Amino acid sequence: MKALKYIIGGAAVTVAAAYIFGYDYLFSGISKTYLKGKTSANIDDGKLFPRNTIATEEPKLWEEDPEYNKKELPKNIVEDLKQSHTAAFIVIKNGKILHEQYWDGYSQLSKTNSFSMAKAVTVMLLGKALEEGKIDNIDAQFSDFYDEFKTKEFGNNVTIKNLAQMEAGLDWDEDYANPFLPNAKAYYGRSLKKAVFSRKFKEEPGQRYEYQSGSTQLLGFAVRKAINQSLASYLSEKFWIPLGMEQNAEWSVDDSGMEKTYCCIHSNARDYAKLGQLFLDDGKVDDVQLLNLDFINLMRTPTQKSKEIYGMGLWINNDNPIKHYYFLGLQGQYIIMVPEYDMVIVRTGSYSNNPKNDRGRPDQVKFLVNETVQLFQ
Repeated sequence: MKALKYIIGGAAVTVAAAYIFGYDYLFSGISKTYLKGKTSANIDDGKLFPRNTIATEEPKLWEEDPEYNKKELPKNIVEDLKQSHTAAFIVIKNGKILHEQYWDGYSQLSKTNSFSMAKAVTVMLLGKALEEGKIDNIDAQFSDFYDEFKTKEFGNNVTIKNLAQMEAGLDWDEDYANPFLPNAKAYYGRSLKKAVFSRKFKEEPGQRYEYQSGSTQLLGFAVRKAINQSLASYLSEKFWIPLGMEQNAEWSVDDSGMEKTYCCIHSNARDYAKLGQLFLDDGKVDDVQLLNLDFINLMRTPTQKSKEIYGMGLWINNDNPIKHYYFLGLQGQYIIMVPEYDMVIVRTGSYSNNPKNDRGRPDQVKFLVNETVQLFQ
C-alpha cells in the first residue's frame, strides 16, 4: 500500500514538473504515437489533431495519357518503392497522368501528411500576399508584424525573405527524434506561438543557411496576420479551387486555429501532383496566372548560402544531369518537377531510414528522377 502511494506520488510529481517546465506536450505525443503503436509522427496522423479545411469546389480529374498504366515499373523501382514503405507513386507527363500505383491499402482517395512539403505551400501563400499587396515587400521585417521581436537580439533584423530562404539565424535544432527539442513541441504542443516565439536568435539573420521548421512557422504567422484570414481558407481561394483539386484537404492547427505552416497538410497524391504541375506551367492554369512568375523563379533559384541546394521552400538539384527541383517532406514525401521532360513525380509514404548523402538531399529523389525519366521519356 505504501509502495503504491510512492508510485502515485512520483507520477503526480512528474506530471506537475512536465507542466511547470513546459514539457506537457510530451503527453500528447505519447498518446498520438506509442499508445497507437507508432514510434513517431506518421503520414496518417492528421485525424488526431485539430484542423482547418482547405476546400475545393469543382473537382477536375487528371486527363489520362493514352499509355496510362500500360507500362509496368521495372523491378529496381518497385523494390525501392516497396522497401521504403511507399503509399503512392504517380507520374505526370505533358500535363497528363501516365502512371499511378498504390501500396499497403492506400488509394486515390487516401490523404497523407505532407510534412515539410507544406513549407513550399507557405512560401506560395507569401507570394500571393505580396502580389495582392497584403505584404508590401519581401524584405519587410518580421518585427513589423510582431512588435515583441523588436526587443530580441537580432530579432529586429530578420526579414520575411530571411525566413523563406532559411537564413533567419534562429536558435532552432532541427531534430525530429529528440522529444525535448522544438520540433516535437511545435508538432504535439497546444500553442505554436509559445513553441516558436519563445526561441531566440543565435546570430545575425541573412548570414548563413540553416534549414529550420521554426523559420517557416514564423513566416506563416506573418502571412496570416497580413491576410487577416486563415491560411487554409486563403490556400483554398487562391490555389485549391482554381486548380480544381479533387478533394478537400486539411491543415493541422494548434488550439488557437493557427496552421502548422512548417508541415501537416493532409491531401492525396493526385492533388499534390497538381501543385507540381503548377510550377511546371510557370504558375498558370487554364491561361490564368495563379502565382507570379518572378516569384516562382525566386522560389526555384538555389541560393549561394545553401550551397545551391535550396531556394525558397523548394529543394533544387542542378548538379544531376537531369535537373530537377522539388517539395520535400519528412519520411520521403516528394513532389518532383523535371522541366526538361515536362514531368511531375509524386511519392508519398513512410521512409523511416531515408539516406541523405547529397548535401541534405535524399538519394531516393535522384534515383526516382533518373529511373523514371529513362522509363517514360
